[in-house]
Amino acid sequence: MSEQTPQPENIGPKTIELDNAVLPEQPSMARNAGLVNSLSHISITQMTLAILVVIFLWQWQAGHRAISDVQQQLASKITEMNGGSKANQILLAQSQEQVRDLSAKVAALESRYAEAQNQRAALEALYADVSVSRDESALADVEQMLLIAAQQLQLSSNVKVAMIAMQSADARLQSMNRPAFNTLRKTISQDMDKLRALPNVDIAGASYQLDNLMASVDELPLAYHQRAVTEVVTQTASPKDETAWQKLLREIVQEIKQLVRIENTGKAEIPLLPPNQEFFLRENLKLRLMSAHLALMSRDEESFRQELKTAQLWTARYFDGKSNESMRMLSGLKKLAASSIHIELPDISLSLQAVRNYRLTHENEPRASFDSRTKPR
Repeated sequence: MSEQTPQPENIGPKTIELDNAVLPEQPSMARNAGLVNSLSHISITQMTLAILVVIFLWQWQAGHRAISDVQQQLASKITEMNGGSKANQILLAQSQEQVRDLSAKVAALESRYAEAQNQRAALEALYADVSVSRDESALADVEQMLLIAAQQLQLSSNVKVAMIAMQSADARLQSMNRPAFNTLRKTISQDMDKLRALPNVDIAGASYQLDNLMASVDELPLAYHQRAVTEVVTQTASPKDETAWQKLLREIVQEIKQLVRIENTGKAEIPLLPPNQEFFLRENLKLRLMSAHLALMSRDEESFRQELKTAQLWTARYFDGKSNESMRMLSGLKKLAASSIHIELPDISLSLQAVRNYRLTHENEPRASFDSRTKPR
C-alpha cells in the first residue's frame, strides 16, 4: 500500500525547477502543461484510492471489531447457555425425582381413597341395616304392646293394664323421632282416648276383696258351733259360816247352769253337718268366690252377682251369723254385689292393624332408598 502512494517530495522540486527554468518554445510548454495535468490527475486518483483504502480499512477494522464483539457475546451466551443447560438438567433431575415422589404419593392416596370408599360403603350398608333393624325392632315392640293391651281387654277386661301398654307403645314410637310414625301415634292416641272415656271401675280393689274373703272362709264358725258369750260371774263373798258341803253344792249348781243354754237363733232349723262334710262346705264356698272372681275379670256382671248371692246364702245358712267373721263376710259380699262391673269395652284393633299394615308397606323402603342413594351415577 505504501509503494503505490506518490511522493510529494519529488513533485515539489520538479515544479520549482519548471518555474525557475527558461521557458522554451511554445510546443515544449504545451507538453509541460499536459505533463502537469497528468501528474495532477494521477495524484488525485491515488489520493482517492488511498482514501477509499483507508475507509475500507476502517470499515474492515470496525467490522472485525463488531465480529469479535459478536463472537465474544456468542461465546458468553453459549457459556451462559451451557451453565443454564446444566442447571436445567439439575432442575430436571430434581423435578423428575419430585414427580416420582408425587406419583408414589398419589398412588398411595388413590389406594387409601379406594379403601376409604370401601369402608364408607360398608359403613353405609351397616347403617342401613341398623336403621332398618331399628325400625323393625321398634315396630315389633309396639305391635307386641298393642297385642298385650288387646288381650287384657278381651280376656280380663283390665282397662288399666291396657292403657299402660298403649302408653308404652306410644312412648316407644315417640323415642324414634320419626315423622313417618305420626300417623301411627295418632291412631294409638285415638284408641287411648276411648279407654280414658270409660267409667272407672276398681277391678283390682274388688279382686283384692274377693281374695281376702276367700282367705277368711276357713275362720268362719259353723252355726251349731256357736257359744254364748262368756258372762262374767260375779263372785259373791261366801258366808263365813259356809261349810264345805254348802260350798261344793253351790259350785255344782253354777256348773249345771252353764251346761244348758236356751237361745233364739232366728233360724227355722240349724243344719247339722258331719265333720267330713265341713271341709267340702268351706271348699265349695271358696269355689263360689273364685267363680265370682273369674266373672269379675271377664266383666260378666250377671254371673258375678249370682255367685256372690249364692255365697251370701251359704254363709247365712251354715255359719254363725252373729260372729264377727261371718258379719265381715256378709258385709263384704253385699258390698261387692252392689258394685257395677259392666263396661262396654271399646275396640282397639285399629291401632294394632295400623302397625301391621305399616310394617308390611314399609318393610323394604329403607333398603330401596339406601340403594338409590349409593348407586353410582
